[in-house]
Amino acid sequence: MTEQEIFHHVDLTLLRPDATREEILRLAGEGMERGAASICIPPFFVREAAAYCANRLPVCTVIGFPNGYATDRVKCFEAADAVKNGAREIDMVIAVGLLRGGQDEALLRQINEVKSACGEAILKVIVETCLLTKEEKARVLSIVDASDAEFIKTSTGFGSGGAVLEDVIQWKKAIRHGTKIKAAGGIRSFSSAEAFLIAGADRIGASRLLRDA
Repeated sequence: MTEQEIFHHVDLTLLRPDATREEILRLAGEGMERGAASICIPPFFVREAAAYCANRLPVCTVIGFPNGYATDRVKCFEAADAVKNGAREIDMVIAVGLLRGGQDEALLRQINEVKSACGEAILKVIVETCLLTKEEKARVLSIVDASDAEFIKTSTGFGSGGAVLEDVIQWKKAIRHGTKIKAAGGIRSFSSAEAFLIAGADRIGASRLLRDA
């Protein structure tokens, strides 16, 4: 793949808590120039970024970020507010404790309620794989695949680990209902991004991509 082809799959990301307006708009300019899939930014900046990008680049934001333990009602409000402000894609962190506690139905309900609040906006479900066992990774894929969400996403990038190639490979084999995969966390080079895309990822979350030396 060429760098440009890879960039078409990238959600260009800036989620640092100290990110400034100037940095966000600079990111938006880079995303539009390079043909990124979206920019992924804090909710606070969505309205201005969406106006700046117009229809040239989708704006994505995060919900329940980064820990995921807000209530369903709060997550739904956050999602609806972000869409009202112009977000066209929503990356929502699950309540990992529901999964680990075996409350699969409650988790499925949470995902579907947030998707309902998103309306036509794309929902990507962040499951923070660094916190999960192999069995839990398989189980959460089944839950997201059975939900109304469009994507499962590996990581927030704020946990103890990021995307793992083997997880994407296994998920791609197990998907039955067309769920797409976003690999995020620790992907810093074009060669790494390409490897995840070849393995089955549809999107890459990255704050920057470097050419290999």
